Amino acid sequence: METNTYLIAGASSGIGLQLAKQLIAHGNRVIGMSRTPGELESHASYRFVAHDFSTAAPLPEIAAPLAGLVYCPGSINLKGLQQIRENDLMNDLRLNVVSSFLFVQQYSNNLKQAVNPSVVLFSSVAATTGLPYHVVVSISKAAVEGMTRALAAELAPRIRVNCIAPSLTDTPLAAQLLNSDAKRTANSDRHPLKKIGTVEDIANTALFLLRDAHWMTGQVLGINGGLGTIQK
Repeated sequence: METNTYLIAGASSGIGLQLAKQLIAHGNRVIGMSRTPGELESHASYRFVAHDFSTAAPLPEIAAPLAGLVYCPGSINLKGLQQIRENDLMNDLRLNVVSSFLFVQQYSNNLKQAVNPSVVLFSSVAATTGLPYHVVVSISKAAVEGMTRALAAELAPRIRVNCIAPSLTDTPLAAQLLNSDAKRTANSDRHPLKKIGTVEDIANTALFLLRDAHWMTGQVLGINGGLGTIQK
């Protein structure tokens, strides 16, 4: 069993919650940083730290060595070109790009105190695949992919930095896109594998990047049911 400490931004629900559960099951401690505590609040191996990543509030100080950072907060802002307002774009850039950068910057010294430290960021299939109504998502997540590679180059060989680019995943964030049988069927059928991603699909990949991918850095992994990669 492991005894490392991992800091997960957005550990109260969705992929972040699932990853926190898996890390704890392997004997690790998790610090969850989000607006709300979530269901792990009372677990002995979980510590909740309140923070809203959609604001410019300063990040809390963390004293412990950290074996990994994971930044899960994100948005699904689907609008046509003429419906997008400047605030839509700036808010997405704040949440997806600026806050993830400041998160890594703030806690990089904590990573240097650990063995085999790793950073996992999140992009989207829309960063590299042209999808209608995804321009705000595409802009912010393409920036995350560029940041992943630049940080990986700067922080090597001490710290590994990788990124996961999912397609539509069954999380609370995607609830409005999956709230009927017709929507679930239509969204499943868009993918060559004819299914929607699960939090386990994505968390399993994040767990691999944190713990086992010792010779991998600067990579963006498409966990996307084949969307944007193959035609079926």
